[in-house]
Amino acid sequence: MANGHLISIVDDDSSMRDGLAALVSALGHDVRAFASAEELLASRELDQFSCAITDIQMPGMDGFELKRQLSLRDSQMLVIMITARPEPDLEEKAIASGATYFLRKPFEAETLVCCLEKALGR
Repeated sequence: MANGHLISIVDDDSSMRDGLAALVSALGHDVRAFASAEELLASRELDQFSCAITDIQMPGMDGFELKRQLSLRDSQMLVIMITARPEPDLEEKAIASGATYFLRKPFEAETLVCCLEKALGR
Protein backbone atom coordinates (compact mmCIF):
# COMPACT_ATOMS: atom_id res chain seq x y z
CA MET A 1 0.00 0.00 0.00
CA ALA A 2 2.68 2.46 -1.03
CA ASN A 3 0.36 5.22 -2.21
CA GLY A 4 -2.79 4.08 -0.47
CA HIS A 5 -4.72 5.77 2.29
CA LEU A 6 -6.77 4.35 5.13
CA ILE A 7 -10.41 4.85 4.12
CA SER A 8 -13.54 4.18 6.17
CA ILE A 9 -16.85 3.10 4.67
CA VAL A 10 -19.87 3.80 6.90
CA ASP A 11 -23.21 2.43 5.72
CA ASP A 12 -25.90 0.38 7.46
CA ASP A 13 -26.66 -1.43 4.17
CA SER A 14 -24.24 -4.38 4.09
CA SER A 15 -24.35 -4.82 0.30
CA MET A 16 -23.55 -1.13 -0.28
CA ARG A 17 -20.85 -1.21 2.41
CA ASP A 18 -19.23 -4.34 0.94
CA GLY A 19 -19.42 -3.00 -2.62
CA LEU A 20 -17.85 0.33 -1.69
CA ALA A 21 -15.16 -1.42 0.35
CA ALA A 22 -14.28 -3.68 -2.59
CA LEU A 23 -14.14 -0.72 -4.99
CA VAL A 24 -11.94 1.44 -2.74
CA SER A 25 -9.70 -1.53 -1.90
CA ALA A 26 -9.23 -2.22 -5.62
CA LEU A 27 -7.84 1.32 -5.93
CA GLY A 28 -5.00 0.34 -3.59
CA HIS A 29 -6.34 1.80 -0.37
CA ASP A 30 -6.62 0.12 3.00
CA VAL A 31 -10.32 -0.03 3.92
CA ARG A 32 -12.28 -0.47 7.14
CA ALA A 33 -16.04 -0.93 6.87
CA PHE A 34 -18.45 0.09 9.62
CA ALA A 35 -22.18 -0.57 9.94
CA SER A 36 -22.72 2.66 11.90
CA ALA A 37 -21.21 6.05 12.63
CA GLU A 38 -20.87 5.00 16.26
CA GLU A 39 -18.65 2.07 15.22
CA LEU A 40 -16.33 4.38 13.29
CA LEU A 41 -16.10 6.85 16.18
CA ALA A 42 -15.20 3.97 18.52
CA SER A 43 -12.43 2.72 16.22
CA ARG A 44 -8.88 2.68 17.61
CA GLU A 45 -7.75 3.82 14.16
CA LEU A 46 -10.02 6.89 14.07
CA ASP A 47 -7.16 9.40 13.82
CA GLN A 48 -5.50 7.44 11.00
CA PHE A 49 -8.29 7.63 8.42
CA SER A 50 -7.75 9.97 5.47
CA CYS A 51 -11.37 9.87 4.35
CA ALA A 52 -14.78 8.56 5.34
CA ILE A 53 -17.38 7.61 2.75
CA THR A 54 -20.61 7.70 4.70
CA ASP A 55 -24.29 7.27 4.09
CA ILE A 56 -26.38 10.17 5.38
CA GLN A 57 -29.42 8.24 6.56
CA MET A 58 -28.61 5.48 9.07
CA PRO A 59 -30.21 4.25 12.29
CA GLY A 60 -28.75 6.02 15.29
CA MET A 61 -26.26 8.69 14.30
CA ASP A 62 -26.69 10.00 10.75
CA GLY A 63 -23.97 11.22 8.41
CA PHE A 64 -24.44 14.87 9.40
CA GLU A 65 -23.98 14.08 13.09
CA LEU A 66 -20.94 11.93 12.25
CA LYS A 67 -19.35 14.90 10.46
CA ARG A 68 -20.20 17.13 13.44
CA GLN A 69 -18.62 14.65 15.87
CA LEU A 70 -15.48 14.44 13.73
CA SER A 71 -15.25 18.24 13.69
CA LEU A 72 -15.66 18.39 17.48
CA ARG A 73 -12.69 16.02 17.74
CA ASP A 74 -10.62 18.27 15.44
CA SER A 75 -10.44 15.42 12.93
CA GLN A 76 -8.87 16.26 9.57
CA MET A 77 -10.69 13.30 7.98
CA LEU A 78 -12.31 14.18 4.68
CA VAL A 79 -15.95 13.13 4.35
CA ILE A 80 -17.78 12.05 1.21
CA MET A 81 -21.52 11.84 1.91
CA ILE A 82 -23.83 9.56 -0.05
CA THR A 83 -27.60 9.20 0.07
CA ALA A 84 -30.61 7.76 -1.70
CA ARG A 85 -32.87 10.41 -0.13
CA PRO A 86 -34.57 12.62 -2.72
CA GLU A 87 -34.72 15.94 -0.81
CA PRO A 88 -33.35 18.70 -3.07
CA ASP A 89 -31.55 20.62 -0.29
CA LEU A 90 -29.45 17.70 0.95
CA GLU A 91 -26.44 18.53 -1.21
CA GLU A 92 -26.29 22.10 0.10
CA LYS A 93 -26.71 20.85 3.66
CA ALA A 94 -23.93 18.26 3.18
CA ILE A 95 -21.46 20.78 1.76
CA ALA A 96 -22.39 23.34 4.44
CA SER A 97 -21.71 20.72 7.11
CA GLY A 98 -18.17 20.32 5.79
CA ALA A 99 -18.51 17.34 3.47
CA THR A 100 -15.89 17.33 0.73
CA TYR A 101 -18.25 15.74 -1.80
CA PHE A 102 -21.90 14.65 -2.01
CA LEU A 103 -23.21 11.81 -4.17
CA ARG A 104 -26.79 10.72 -4.69
CA LYS A 105 -27.42 6.95 -5.04
CA PRO A 106 -27.30 5.30 -7.42
CA PHE A 107 -24.01 6.70 -8.69
CA GLU A 108 -21.43 5.35 -11.11
CA ALA A 109 -18.32 3.76 -9.60
CA GLU A 110 -16.19 6.12 -11.71
CA THR A 111 -17.90 9.11 -10.09
CA LEU A 112 -16.93 7.96 -6.61
CA VAL A 113 -13.41 7.11 -7.76
CA CYS A 114 -13.04 10.61 -9.23
CA CYS A 115 -14.31 12.27 -6.02
CA LEU A 116 -12.04 10.15 -3.84
CA GLU A 117 -8.96 10.81 -5.98
CA LYS A 118 -9.66 14.57 -6.03
CA ALA A 119 -10.22 14.63 -2.27
CA LEU A 120 -7.03 12.70 -1.47
CA GLY A 121 -5.02 14.68 -4.00
CA ARG A 122 -5.53 17.90 -2.09
